Amino acid sequence: MNKKDIRILLVDDEPDILEIISYNLSKEGYTVFTAKNGVEGIKKAKREKPHLIVLDVMMPEMDGVEACEAIRKIPELKPTIITFLTARGEDYSQVAGFDAGADDYITKPIKPKLLVSKVKALLRRLKTEEGITNVTVGDLVINREEYKVIKEGEELTLPRKEFELLSLLASKPGKVFKREDILDKVWGNEVVVGGRTIDVHIRKLREKIGDDCFKTVKGVGYKFVE
Repeated sequence: MNKKDIRILLVDDEPDILEIISYNLSKEGYTVFTAKNGVEGIKKAKREKPHLIVLDVMMPEMDGVEACEAIRKIPELKPTIITFLTARGEDYSQVAGFDAGADDYITKPIKPKLLVSKVKALLRRLKTEEGITNVTVGDLVINREEYKVIKEGEELTLPRKEFELLSLLASKPGKVFKREDILDKVWGNEVVVGGRTIDVHIRKLREKIGDDCFKTVKGVGYKFVE
């Protein structure tokens, strides 16, 4: 996919932030759209169907967490990558973002070159979706094409990052995936995330899929158990 074919939506209520980020990403060759708040962001997301949304958290009318939850309910935007961009670095706001369906979290201020690097890392995930078949383990079916998980005949709704983590672990039941490998394959090795990120996502998966399905190997990583 050519860079000009990749659509990025920036949603932030600060004009200076929109201008700086938009300029640097456009300079890289991406097609960039902007919105000033969550409500406008949802409308543009529906119309433009972006591959990546960079979403501020603190905004008027509708904040980023609410906008993210609304976007994740739109079927055609299921594959869209969403990353939050915010000055708030507290753990609770990060957890709220992941719970809403975000794929990543970038804390500002951030240098333009580093932001571009992170965007490139996020967009690399688009390539990994091609050619991946569905995964079936016991009564669990993971549909990669439609981003669906079916357990005992019931469809479960998972945020994108939880889906990718489950898909990775379930692809080889019994194999212990090291923490660094999980970060590399699910989050991208250029994306800086907190040490608790994997643990938070595993906890959510245990609540939805079953506690017995995931085993912690202390000091190493995690594995999926049939």
